Amino acid sequence: MEQTLVVKLDTTIEQHNKLLGTMERFNEACNFIAGVAFKLHIANKIRLQHEIYHEVRERFGLSAQMAVRAISKVCEVYKRDKHIKPTFRTMGGMVYDQRIMSWKGLAKVSLLTLGGREIIPIRIGEYQEPRLKNHIRGQADLIYRKGTFYLAVVVDSPEADEFDAVGALGVDLGLNNLSVDSDGDSYSGKDVDTVRVKTDRLKAALQRKGTKSAKRHLRKLSGRENRFRRNTNHIISKRLVAKAKDTRRAIALEDLGGIRGRTTVRKAQRRRHMSWSFFQLRFFIEYKAKLAGVPIEAVKPEYTSQECPICGCVCRENRPFRAWFQCVTCGFAGSADHIAAINIAARATVKVPIAAGLVSHHAGPLSSCKPPILMGGT
Repeated sequence: MEQTLVVKLDTTIEQHNKLLGTMERFNEACNFIAGVAFKLHIANKIRLQHEIYHEVRERFGLSAQMAVRAISKVCEVYKRDKHIKPTFRTMGGMVYDQRIMSWKGLAKVSLLTLGGREIIPIRIGEYQEPRLKNHIRGQADLIYRKGTFYLAVVVDSPEADEFDAVGALGVDLGLNNLSVDSDGDSYSGKDVDTVRVKTDRLKAALQRKGTKSAKRHLRKLSGRENRFRRNTNHIISKRLVAKAKDTRRAIALEDLGGIRGRTTVRKAQRRRHMSWSFFQLRFFIEYKAKLAGVPIEAVKPEYTSQECPICGCVCRENRPFRAWFQCVTCGFAGSADHIAAINIAARATVKVPIAAGLVSHHAGPLSSCKPPILMGGT
C-alpha cells in the first residue's frame, strides 16, 4: 500500500533562498505552460512537450527534467477540467523525481536547484524512519509551509495478510460521539467542538479588528482546527484497529457516502455539520486496518439506530430521545449509539463466534455502558 510521509528539510539560509527561487520559477513556468495548453486545447503530455519544451527551458532557465516535470504537472491538472485554464500558486508544490533528487541514506537528500545541487539534512521521527527505509518510491513533492520546506515522500508500506475474523467490531460514527463501538467504548466529540467554537470566535474577533497584528495572528491560527481534528481521528482509528486486532475481529463501518445531502440541520448547526470529518476518520481506520491485517466491511446504515437487536423491531418510536433507545415491543433499552454499533456489527458478513451470537454477546452490559473517552490531552 502506498503512503505519503512528510519529512522536514533542515535548510541553511542560502539553501532556503535557492529552493524558494527554484519553486517560484517552476510555478511561473507552470502558469505559462497552462496558458499554452488551454489555448491549444492540449492535455497530452507528449504533444505539449513537443510544442513548448525548448521555449520553457529558454524563458525560465529550468533544467531539462524540471521542464518535463512542469509540463507533466500542468497536464495532470488540465485533464480534470478542460473548460478552465489551470492556475498555480507562486509557492505551490514542486515535483522531484529520481533524476533531480537522490537520497543520501536517511540523513540527507540531494535536490537540484537553479543554482545547482544542494545536499540538505532532513529531520524524521520514529514513525517515519522504519517506513522510509528501503521503501521510498523515488518521487516526492517539495512543499512550502509557513517558512519551512518539507518533502512529501511516497513509500510502499507492506500490508499484513488479513486474518480470518471471528465476529465483528461494529463502529457507529456521529457528531456528539465521534465513534462508538459495539463493546460500548465511545469517543466524545466534545474537545473537537470546543476547539472549533473557540477558533471561530477568535477568528471573528481578529477579522473585526483588522490590524496588522490581528492579521498575523490569523495566519498563525490557519489550520489549527484541522490539525487538532486530524490528530483526534488518528488516535481514535489507532485504538479501534488495535482492539479489533487483539480480539481477532473484523471492523464493520457504516457507509455514510452522501449523508450531508440526505440530512438537514438547523442553521445554528450547519458549521458543525459541514465540518464533521467522518470520511477522514473512516479513511484512517481503513488504511491502518490494511497495515495490521484487520478485515474491513462497509454495511448499510439505514435504521441501525431504530432497530432492536433483541426482537428486530424497527420503529421511529424506539428513539424517545436522541441519545436513548427503548424498544416499544420488548422494552430493551440502552444508549442509541451503542445499539447502532451492535446492529452494524450484526450486519457484517463474518463468522459469528460459536459460543454466542453477537447480540447475546453484547446485550448484557448495555445498562452499564462505559462513559465517553475524551480526547483532550492525548
